[in-house]
Amino acid sequence: MPRAAKPSPVPATSQDTPAPPLSRERVLAAALALIDQRGVEAFSVRDLARTLGVYPTALYWHVPGGRNALIAGAVTAAVGELAPPDPAGNWQAELCALFARYRQAVQLHPRIAPVLGAQLVSNTSLNPLLLDRILALLESAGFTGQGLFDAYNVVIAAMVSFVTMELAPQPEDDPAGWATGHQERLAQIDGAACPTLARHLPQMANRAFVVRWSSGSTHPLDAGFQAWSEVVVQGLAARLPPKG
Repeated sequence: MPRAAKPSPVPATSQDTPAPPLSRERVLAAALALIDQRGVEAFSVRDLARTLGVYPTALYWHVPGGRNALIAGAVTAAVGELAPPDPAGNWQAELCALFARYRQAVQLHPRIAPVLGAQLVSNTSLNPLLLDRILALLESAGFTGQGLFDAYNVVIAAMVSFVTMELAPQPEDDPAGWATGHQERLAQIDGAACPTLARHLPQMANRAFVVRWSSGSTHPLDAGFQAWSEVVVQGLAARLPPKG
């Protein structure tokens, strides 16, 4: 008599495998993933709780402060581990490298860009060690007193502002229609009234601020970013007090 075939094992399902315990790190990783998927404006505590399979109140145990704290924590998860500059290195090269690292970190999560600089909740995203090393680097360059604080503000603004503009998203409502309409408006620019713009527009279109219709997440402005970084550090160098 032939032996009966053994039944195939039933594959494990998500119901068979318990979810990892809730933690601050898991909550913020899920918040960042949800922002990556839907954007900051559509992010909600209720949706995050549903994603994690918990009640919203469970989130506040790990991340007190509500929606703003969750958004700030998600931004921290994206950029909070940014490697600080080396105060013993060449200060101009270190700053350019810092700007590039920050841009690369945000490029991995472009939908956090609207929060950076535009909302004070993003202030909690940067590691105090990073801020300390920026100040130390600027001191090593020769900045002191109010000049040091002014240079620090320039560095933070330079690090955040270009990438915030570059990665600005298209409108959520009919992005394709908006892009087509913007191209049509650019094509109608009066060459007699704006001759310089009209002459350069074919080369600038969708490659420069204001005259583009694609986000930097798909059409990065690499040359402009490089120029920006160089201009910032050269401008800072021009503000250094004379030696001697």
